[in-house]
Amino acid sequence: VIGPGLRDLAERHPVIGEVRGTAVFWALDLVSNRETREMLAPYGGASEAMNALVGACKSRGLMPFTNYNRLHVVPPCTISEAEAKEGLAILDEALTVADGYYAA
Repeated sequence: VIGPGLRDLAERHPVIGEVRGTAVFWALDLVSNRETREMLAPYGGASEAMNALVGACKSRGLMPFTNYNRLHVVPPCTISEAEAKEGLAILDEALTVADGYYAA
């Protein structure tokens, strides 16, 4: 559920540069430009875009795990299909906020 759901999000959100992972450990590389792969947040730093994404997740009840320009999707191993789909729906809404920082 998680992998296909994240790949579906990548098709709709240009800010997602790459989706990778397996089982219940996934990461989204977030970029400001897919062609140049410019990171949404600099290595070793933060960005307004990442802060907005984190805020959008938290305001919707999802506690995000981010590191620079990566958003990690690492739910408990006991997550149900319904819970995974709920989390993906929240990510979809939050990524719409991050898409506003995409500069293609």
